Amino acid sequence: MSIPPPPGPQQPQDPYQPPQPHGPYPQGPYPQAPQAPQAPQGPYGAVPAPYQVWGQGYTPFARPAPVNGVAIAALVLGLLCFLPAVGLILGIIALVQIRKRGERGRGMAIAGAVVSSLGLALWALSLSTNVASEFWEGVKEGARGSSYALAAGDCFDVPGRGFDQDVYDVDEVPCADPHEGEVFGTIPLSGDDYPGDGYVTDQAEDTCWTLQDAYAMDPWALGDEVDVYYLTPTAESWEWGDREITCVFAHTDETGTLTGSLRADETNLDADQLAFLKAMAAIDEVLYEEPEDYAEEDLDANKDWAADVRDVLAEQAGALGGRTWSADAGKPVDALVEDMRDARADWAKAATAGDADTFYLHYDSGYAYVDGDTTVAAREALDLATTPPSYDEDEYGEGGSGAGGSGSEDV
Repeated sequence: MSIPPPPGPQQPQDPYQPPQPHGPYPQGPYPQAPQAPQAPQGPYGAVPAPYQVWGQGYTPFARPAPVNGVAIAALVLGLLCFLPAVGLILGIIALVQIRKRGERGRGMAIAGAVVSSLGLALWALSLSTNVASEFWEGVKEGARGSSYALAAGDCFDVPGRGFDQDVYDVDEVPCADPHEGEVFGTIPLSGDDYPGDGYVTDQAEDTCWTLQDAYAMDPWALGDEVDVYYLTPTAESWEWGDREITCVFAHTDETGTLTGSLRADETNLDADQLAFLKAMAAIDEVLYEEPEDYAEEDLDANKDWAADVRDVLAEQAGALGGRTWSADAGKPVDALVEDMRDARADWAKAATAGDADTFYLHYDSGYAYVDGDTTVAAREALDLATTPPSYDEDEYGEGGSGAGGSGSEDV
């Protein structure tokens, strides 16, 4: 399935769910006419009859002998080659019934048996050369739905209008070219039975977050035009072996495309970049835990959180300050560390505030350095993105942002 992640637990539409058939017509007060004979079942449903089968009613005079239905089925199965052995058996049964009942269709029964025999011979040949096995594996692969044989780091286009509609297939393209989606993680699912849409969606929302942070460690590099989508299996694709959720970056504009990979992890970052981003991520993680209630409503909860911010700032300022940086990055990072230590002092005062006004006085001072000049200068020296992302006010509280500037979208 493919959806933009709503803020909150809304359940996205499922891109693999095919349109549901209309239910049976309601039963009226009138007696039902006898049911027409059912066409034989093949692996893809009932085999279509070549003519309309009517209900049995009053037989008029001079009515020609009926055509044997088994003969029709034998011919159809023989021509389609889905179940050649069944077509052969049905052809023999039809010949016996025609002789006993005086029905028409002897030619169709013979043709069905002959064609089915040929089909059976071809199937035997294909099995001996592994052709049938490869064929069915191809069919299953085409029906897998959400996994598409894509892995983290693959980029692709979606046939059709894009992610605003159900996604049944993708075309893999180089990430250097304009593309509609980039896979940043996959989530394997287990079990014999489909766990349900709700469970699959919850797994996507919970786990894609973690995979996103591990794949794109520099949230500033994502920009405001990048959103998170996920493609999930359905009950139907589950039967074909689809057991994977695919987490995807795509443009917020359904007609927009991305160019270049958004990957920023151990595979393409140097040691200094990794150390800096890990420190910023640790601070962000605590800042995002800000209580939902304002200090006027729950001062103690906000003071406890301020104490956590104080502690993580002390820890990460020590880690950055104790590291030997490259010549270009040393001074800018030292300036940022000094701001972090000043901010830590404000958060320490917020953690011991006696009232809400005092708490917010130090809260605002503690947040002042975030995404400020020293942060931008350190990022520039480390060759990281330097444009701070925008933030949703409701997402980050009054302070408005985190130290590392995580601007990623909710899944």
